[in-house]
Amino acid sequence: MRDWITTLALVCAAVNLLAGGFGAWLWWQVRTSPVFWPLLRGAQAVAVLLAVAGAALGATGADPDAGLFFLYALLPAAVSFVAEQLRLAAAQTVLDARGLEDARAVEALPEREQRSVVLAIVRREMGVMATAALVICFLALRAAGTTAGL
Repeated sequence: MRDWITTLALVCAAVNLLAGGFGAWLWWQVRTSPVFWPLLRGAQAVAVLLAVAGAALGATGADPDAGLFFLYALLPAAVSFVAEQLRLAAAQTVLDARGLEDARAVEALPEREQRSVVLAIVRREMGVMATAALVICFLALRAAGTTAGL
């Protein structure tokens, strides 16, 4: 039983490392890519799958001493949820920093400034989500390392 959950945790770590690394690179280069968001959503799906598998193992009466595994298996889903909340706040943070009330205020700006605001929002969102993916990668690696107690 331990082999498949270890494999799932390692796949989760790999996919989140790929998404997080790519997102960090895009953030650093001040670029966007249509590939990032689907890759990130796939990585999140694997993290949720790891959490569901961990919860299922816990529900079936796995060794109670494997509590650390369950923590590392369930936390990625929580990190993903918190990151989504921070991502949702990114737009308002950028607007507030520029003294803009809402999206209607952005529409009143010249096109060049509108693009600048939109890029700042997308870049902040990518930064938050890339960081979360890297944290999830770390947690999934820890989950894989603690499966010996299962």
